[in-house]
Order: sequence, then structure tokens, then C-alpha cells
Amino acid sequence: MVKRIPPCRIDLGQPASHCARMTKSFTIYRLPRPYDQDLGEDSAAKLPETTGEFRDLIIGTAGSSPYLKGLIDKEAEWVSEALQAPEEAFAAIFSDARALAPDQLKPGLRRGKRRLALLTALADLAGAWPLERVTAALTDFGALAVDCAIKAEIATLIRRKKLPGLTEDDVETAGGLTVLAMGKMGAHELNYSSDIDLICLFDETRFDQDDFYEARQGMVRATRNMSSTLSEKTADGYVFRTDLRLRPDPAVTPVCIAMEAAERYYESLGRTWERAAYIKARACSGDIAAGERFLESLRPFVWRRHLDFAAIQDAHDMRLRIRENKGTGGAIRVPGHDMKLGRGGIREIEFFTQTRQLIAGGRDKTLRVRGTVPGLAALAAKNWVPVEAADRLTEHYRFHREVEHRIQMVHDAQTHRMPKSEDGLARIACLMGRDQRDMQDEIETRLNEVHELTEGFFAPDAAPPPQAQMPEDLDASILARWPTYPALRSARGAQIFERLKPELLSRIARTAKPSEALTALDGFLAGLPAGVQLFSLFEANPQLIDLLVDVVGTSHALAEHLSRNSSVFDAVIGGAFFADWPGYDVLYQELKDRLEAESDYEARLDGTRRWCKEWHFRIGVHHLRGLIDAQAAGLQYAELADAVIAALTPYVVDQFATKHGPPPGRGAAVLGMGSLGAERLNATSDLDLIVIYDPEDQDMSDGRRPLAVRPYYARLTQALVTALTAPMAQGRLYEVDMRLRPSGTQGPVATSWASFTHYQQNEAWVWEHLALTRARPIAGSPGLCADIEAFRAEFLSRPSERATVLGEVAQMRDRLAAAKTPSGVWDAKTGAGRMMDVELVAQAGALLVGSNRRDVSSGLEGAVASGWLSVAEGAEIQRCYDLFWSVQAATRLLSGRAIDTAHLGEGGAAFLCRSTGFDTLDALQSELTARYTACGALIEAALQREVSNEIR
Repeated sequence: MVKRIPPCRIDLGQPASHCARMTKSFTIYRLPRPYDQDLGEDSAAKLPETTGEFRDLIIGTAGSSPYLKGLIDKEAEWVSEALQAPEEAFAAIFSDARALAPDQLKPGLRRGKRRLALLTALADLAGAWPLERVTAALTDFGALAVDCAIKAEIATLIRRKKLPGLTEDDVETAGGLTVLAMGKMGAHELNYSSDIDLICLFDETRFDQDDFYEARQGMVRATRNMSSTLSEKTADGYVFRTDLRLRPDPAVTPVCIAMEAAERYYESLGRTWERAAYIKARACSGDIAAGERFLESLRPFVWRRHLDFAAIQDAHDMRLRIRENKGTGGAIRVPGHDMKLGRGGIREIEFFTQTRQLIAGGRDKTLRVRGTVPGLAALAAKNWVPVEAADRLTEHYRFHREVEHRIQMVHDAQTHRMPKSEDGLARIACLMGRDQRDMQDEIETRLNEVHELTEGFFAPDAAPPPQAQMPEDLDASILARWPTYPALRSARGAQIFERLKPELLSRIARTAKPSEALTALDGFLAGLPAGVQLFSLFEANPQLIDLLVDVVGTSHALAEHLSRNSSVFDAVIGGAFFADWPGYDVLYQELKDRLEAESDYEARLDGTRRWCKEWHFRIGVHHLRGLIDAQAAGLQYAELADAVIAALTPYVVDQFATKHGPPPGRGAAVLGMGSLGAERLNATSDLDLIVIYDPEDQDMSDGRRPLAVRPYYARLTQALVTALTAPMAQGRLYEVDMRLRPSGTQGPVATSWASFTHYQQNEAWVWEHLALTRARPIAGSPGLCADIEAFRAEFLSRPSERATVLGEVAQMRDRLAAAKTPSGVWDAKTGAGRMMDVELVAQAGALLVGSNRRDVSSGLEGAVASGWLSVAEGAEIQRCYDLFWSVQAATRLLSGRAIDTAHLGEGGAAFLCRSTGFDTLDALQSELTARYTACGALIEAALQREVSNEIR
């Protein structure tokens, strides 16, 4: 009969842990059945009478586990009292350990571990505690034991003057020595008989350079003695077996090394398995703050910025090596099966979870969790693992760990193998309170399901891939030169590509023009600097091959962009790649959050480039696939540029201020001009910018190297331009053109607010007023931006001399015609009757009616409203402009320059026709020629009409 223990709260006290946040009661929900009733009765007889209602729990436990029987017999009086008041008992275990004198540390910690293991086991067997509380209790005591042992050793060394420069005050932080808990210890997942995997490091900056070797010698001695204190077997047993071999290159390095040396090792030589190990790493003892700083420094090593699908192969290789070395690769058979390393075991679930965390954790911080169960939940929440699969693996993981605990409870043996004998299996079944046959059937079912759920994720143990079949009529010489390309020169890259090649060629064969698609793919591969990551990405996500073939077979410019920036494919995997455009506010906040997470200025510049390229690629793909039209693409490119400038500018200012002080006065504002101001960019647009600053009454900046306000803002502007244009590891952001500033190239790169207003009101040419119609504040001082926009609106609302404005427009058309000639019919921008001509007319229209709206449509409406253009003329010019923009946006996406239809390819021609609504390129070309002529004639006639009216 199951006896119910009165509920009571169990609190482990300090240090605060997972334990105190779990189950709050200690109630028997199940009883272990005694394998040997007599042994159980023997232990129960040694308990005081007060044990009464816990007698059946003691009999079942002692009768099935020789190890726990031994603990019960040794601690009969204590466990009887502890079961009456478990809250106080657990708190006392921890407080007693902290209070141990150095000469009592070994026996005291062993006694504490003995009592903790016994009371935890009883709570576990009774079903009072879930898995997480059991493992957390063991883990927290492990951390406490390590902390006590290492600080005792450091204190001894300081007293003996073996750690130069340190005093008793440094004992609390262990003199800069930090202990990193790895593996199950790091994730609060310790077993009853776990080793504790530790890495010991010391902060070398705590010591003078001349004292380094003496300090290191002392830290090594402290680490060895700490390990001995915990793992040495005495008459009282041991505390924890310690394993220090996860440190960098353990065959040649001491057991405690300097943090700087460890960091250099991981940066240059760290391997995938070490990255996986650091997912669970946690500073648990000693100098916690120093340990946390070290772990933060390793963040770029552990969490790659790109989606790291190459980790799948690395993890699979590790699995195969473990199976080979441990002999655990055979078929699933419960007797003798390794519940940790065997097929379908605990390690399979851990590898599955950690590998997926490595793949995506660099881009998503929510995946950077230590525990296996929390890791599965985080992956499911972000759709990296199906929710049902994560739930099933979580159930299996908890069950496997329970079985593992029962195995280790029998003899306190560090084993994970199920017994082979019937007696051994029966003993495990008794501890689990189950029928032996039912237990074996359930274990086998669960092992098989884990194997099925995880095996398909890794590279299967299958035969080599089929030979790639060359489609007919394709140039075999193209395939023959692929092995010479940089991306295929590494053995690993070539191996992965060979597995991909059949699928690639199969999909190329299904395109409308296989020869063109193969040639385009060849150009893409030739431009790739490396291939392992990208080929791994394709292997894990074969649907991306269709997108690749589509892109390289349609847009030469986008294909070139992909060759140089293949990491943009990461964005496609995120799940929202084909969702609706989020808009400026979401983009700005997303980039702002990313930049806040970076630690230094250059990382922010590179991070901005990486982020911008992904969104830029997304816009291009959406346009290429017809998900958006040219008008939507123009707005999206502009909002992307706005977000980049607005999010990055404050960091440029802060970086500049570290040397020269904060901006004097109200600071500066960045204005977008031209197409950026009008919020219509294409795939290759540069950015027209001007910078206006307001120093108010200040003459100098206040910093380490102060500057007068004019050179201050000139150099700050140059810093902003450099931030946008400098080629870095992730390339450039944009090209920047600042020629639209007051006085053009002859004026300063940054203009004061007073000078700007004076210039516009008294000195500016008409063309500068025309440019002002499209000016738009984007970033900088909010107050200054608001004042600029208010001034712009008020100034443009003032009456303009019609004859002067249109006379200047006519002269500007003449100058443009003399300076620039169109490169051909596909140059929709330059020339009479083309985009620049129409935009000039629209700016004049806005100026004539005093409109502060920036788009071409509003400007043409203004030209009509002013009486300069008729309604029919305005509508026809708008119709022409819409076609010209569609052609311009499409051709810039296809080639980045003027296109040659003879080399455009079928995919590019189809995209261009689809974007403009024409059936053939010939029909589009004829219509363009006609509209250039008609639109130019309309504008010319309108200007001539104005001249005639003026004469009359």
C-alpha cells in the first residue's frame, strides 16, 4: 500500500538553483518494489520508530539497491529525521558544507554528498520530484563542493605566498580562478554517478607579467588538489569523480590555463565538438564574473553568424566514431543496451538538439539554452523542430534518464548499460516499480522511436550517392572544370558537392533552357570563394536548389551577388522569407536590436552589412518571382536604406565622440535626396545624402581631442560616409553621393543649419530648389529633423516665378542632353523623354504649386494644377514613367547595368516581359522607343508653349 507523506516545501537554500523552483511537496506517488525483501527489512529494522510511515519506501529502496542500502544503513538516524522535515534537512546539507573547516573538507563533503544522494534518491523513487529537480539538486551540490574545495586551496596558497600579489580578500573570487561546468554539470543534468566535467582557467590580468609563471604554477597546484579532494576514494567514499580533459589540448596543457591562452586556442584551433560542448558551459565556482566574461568572449566561436549546416556532418561523424569506439552501433536489444551512447539513446537526443542549436543559434539568441529539454522547447517554438517531435523526444529523454538513474542506483557505478542478466533486469524493474517484461518492451519501443526521429536528420549510414547523370545536349566540359574552382578544392567541399550534383543536374534538366541554366550555375560556382557551408545548407534544404537555379538562370547580377554573399541564403530558411514586407518600423527595430547585441564598432558595421544584404536579396527574389512589382520593390529598397542609415548613424556618432566628444549643440541630421528622398530606389541605386548640423552657441566639441564645430561635423560626416561605403569582410553597404549639398562639390560636406536656411533663401539656384522638393530627413537629431522639414514645407509653399522655374528647367534639359546620352533603348533613365526628364518636370510641378510631396505622381499633378500641363499630358507622362520605372527596376536587377538582350537568356527575357506586361522583348522595345519619343515631345512642347506664352 502506498503511504502518502504529508506535503512539505523543500528548499535547498543558497545557492539559488533550479531545485527551489520545482515541485514544492514531498509526497509518495509510487513505491519501488524490493528485489530482496529480506535486505529491505534488514535496513528498515535499523531505523528509529519515528520512521513509521516511510518504512515501505525504505524497504523497497534498500531491497533493490545495494548502494542505497549501504547509505541507509550508514545514515539511519539522519534519514529518519530528514524524512520528517526534508526542507530543513536539505538546507542543512548545503549550509553544513559551506561551514566546513579546511581540515574537515574531505570527510564533510563526502558526508554531505552521501546524505544528498540518499534523500534525493528517495524523493526520486517516491515520484515526489521530477527529473529536473533531481538532477539540479545533484548539480548544485557539485558546484558547491567545487567552490568550497577550490577556495580552500587558493586560501592555502595565499597564506603561503604562492600567489604573488594576492591577499585574503581575493579568496572570495578564488584569486581569479574560474571553474567552468561542462556537459551535464553545466546544464544542471547530473546523474547519481556522473563525473563532473570541468575546465579550470585563471584570469592572468590579476597578476603582474613577471609573476605569471609563478601564478600559473600555483593555480595548477590548486586545481589538482581540488580534483583530489573531490574524487579521491577514502573510508567515507568520494564526492564526485572529476574530469578535466575538456580543456584545450589536454595532452599538452596543464590542468589550469590562462584565459587568454584558452581564447587564442578556440579562435584558431577550436573544433565543432568543442563548440557543441560550450553550449552547456556555465561558470559554476570560483571567480564567476571572470568566467562569465570568458564565455562571452567565446560567443563568436560557439555561435556562428551564419546558419551552420556543416555542423550536421561534424555531429554525424562524432556519432559514428562513438559507435565504433564504444561498440554501441549494433541493433537495439534491451539487455546490455547502452542507454546513453547506444542507438536511440540519450546522446542521440542531445546531439540532435545541440546540432540544431549550433545551426541556428548564431542568428537567434533564444536558442542558446543549456538544457536538453529547454533546448528542444526553444527549437520547437521557432519551428526548427516540429512541436510533436520535440514533445516526443522530451518524453523519451526524461524516461531514458530515469532508466539511467535506476541503473546507477544499484551499485553507484558509472555505467549506462542495461544489465544482461534476468536478475539484473528484474532489479531495475523493481526500482522503477514496473513489471520486467513491460519495462523492457517500453524501453525498446522508446529506443526505436528516438532512433527514427533523429537518424534522418543526420547524414544516413547509406551507400554512396548515385553517379550524376549528365542531361543530353549539355556541355560536359563545364562539369569537367568544376573541381578546379575554389569552392571545390577542399576534400570536404568536393565530397558534399558530389552528393548534391545529381539533384542539381536533375533540376537544371527540368528548366526551359538547360544549357543556359548550366552556364549560369557555372558562373555562380566559379565565383564562390568557399563551398562547405553553402553545400551543407543545400544538402539539408534541397528546396533551395530550385531557388538557386531560378536566380542564376534569370538574373546575372543577383547570381554574382549570391557568389559573393552566399550567406544570404540563410534568410530563406528563417520561415518568413516569403512573408509580406514588414515595413520600416520593424526593419529599424530589428537592426537596432542586432547592433545593440554587438560588442564593438567594426562588428556593428559588418553586422549591418550582413543584415542589409539578406533583406536586399529578399527584395530581389520577391521581385524576380513576381511577388511584388517594380513600384513595391522601389519603396522596399528605400525603406531598407532608411533603416540602415537610421540605425547605424547613432553608433557612428558614438564612435566619433569617444575621441572628439559628443556633437556640439543639437547635433546633425541626415537628409535623403533624389531617389532616396522620393522613396524609390532600384537594386543598384546609390544614396544621395546631405548632412545639416546645428551647433547652437557652441564653438568647440568637448572631448579628448576637441575640434571646432565646422571640422567636427565635416569629419563626422566623412565617418558616416565611410561607415556606409567602406569595403569590409561583408562588403559595402551603399555608394554615397553628396553632390546635392549647398554649393555642390565646392561647399563643405556638412552644412550648418543657419547656413542652409540662408543659402536656400538667398543664394540657391533654381535646380537646388528643385532638389529640395525631394529632400527628406532620415536620421539624426529629432528636433533638428523636425525643424528642417518644417522649413522645407514653408519655403516650398512660397510663390515661385513660373517663367524663371520653367526657363531653368529648359536650360537644365539642354545641359543634361549635352552631358549624358542614353546607352541604348534599355537605358530608361537618361535622355529626353526618359526618367530623369520626367522627374525634372515633376519637381518643377511641385515647386510651381508649393507642394511638399516628393513623389513623381504628385509633382505631375502639381504641373497640371499650375496650368502648365493639361490633364491628358500629365496622364500620358505618368503612363510613360510607370513603364520606364518598371524597365529600369527590372534591368538593374537582371544585370546591374545596361542589358544586352542577345545575352539576356530566356529567364531574364521572361522576367523583363512579365514585369512590364508585354509578351515579347520586341514588342517592349518598340513600345519603349515610341514612348521615349512621345514623352520627350510632350515635355518639349509644354516648355515651348510656356516660352510662347511668355513672349505674348
